[in-house]
Amino acid sequence: MKTKRVLILTGTRAEYGLLRPVLDACDRMRGIHPMLVVGGSHLVGPNPTVDEIRRERRIDALVPMQVEDGFTRLDDARAFARGVEGCADAFESLKPDLLVVLGDRIEAFAAASAASVSGVRIAHIHGGDVASGVADESMRHAITKLAHIHFPATHTSADRIRLMGEAPESIRAVGSPAVDGLDAMPPLSETKWRELGAPRYAVMLHGTGGEERDEFSGASSLLDTVASRGPTVVFKPNLDAGRIAIMDAIKRSGLFMIDHLERPAFVGLLRRIDALVGNSSAGLIECAALGVPAVDVGDRQAGRERPHTTLHVESFTGRALNRALDKVRSVAARGRDSRFGDGTAGQRIARRISELDLDSIPLRKCWVDSRSG
Repeated sequence: MKTKRVLILTGTRAEYGLLRPVLDACDRMRGIHPMLVVGGSHLVGPNPTVDEIRRERRIDALVPMQVEDGFTRLDDARAFARGVEGCADAFESLKPDLLVVLGDRIEAFAAASAASVSGVRIAHIHGGDVASGVADESMRHAITKLAHIHFPATHTSADRIRLMGEAPESIRAVGSPAVDGLDAMPPLSETKWRELGAPRYAVMLHGTGGEERDEFSGASSLLDTVASRGPTVVFKPNLDAGRIAIMDAIKRSGLFMIDHLERPAFVGLLRRIDALVGNSSAGLIECAALGVPAVDVGDRQAGRERPHTTLHVESFTGRALNRALDKVRSVAARGRDSRFGDGTAGQRIARRISELDLDSIPLRKCWVDSRSG
């Protein structure tokens, strides 16, 4: 079987942390020639995370998408259009046999759309999940329908993909690559932890595309409540619509703000804190695997599988949030939740790709009725 040219695209700092074990496993796997395309939010900001990636590995192409201070849905639409064109150019020069994308964001959707039209087969990681609180929900399922190979994180997600008419033989539940390598990442050193203010809590809050005043008031209420419980650090939100309002609330709070932590340091911080608070998927996946309590606030992750390490609060108001924060100690006592895998997802994905005869997988997909047979 010929060596497969496998193009892996990353568009965000958080998603790159999940793709890192997939890239590492592909590097080691016979029969795979991995190529890395970096785009999206990696290329913007005063300290672009593409620099972190360059320190680790070769980048085969760059795909600019977002622009500075472009945080509206219309800005996202224009970024998506640039991403489709940029990915098409990358496909022309790199000639991949397979595109690998993860999740539900516009960077993955742009790459999958370009690949589908260009005649490049697609593998999708973390399909079948539900997170109905944001517009990305529809994009995740659209990528699933464009993809030829599916690597869902859980059996529940795999079942959803089957119900969408995807062929059972194209689906393999592998766990989440977010779990890979966590056991090798120790707690943040005492010195580094104290440099961040010795926090008991960390907040990761991203925009949901709501009204600016609602995003601001919700974020302000959450930050005030968490900070009243003890030392707190807050991460800058991603580039979703609503970022500006949340940034304004962070500045108003005066809390220690973290632009970005490389993944080992981020995991090390999680091991040090009492709870992660906000609406990031890290509160559901990484925290579950580590046994770290998380308080998920609002509807951004609505529909997601909720591990026993996660407490959900609908409202950003102080009373409901305080009740959840009161419970984090009892949640911590329950330990880890292993539903997102055993830490071998990257290896399983690479092995499956190496085994597949891509020429036998039709570019033209057919609906499979999961109710038959």
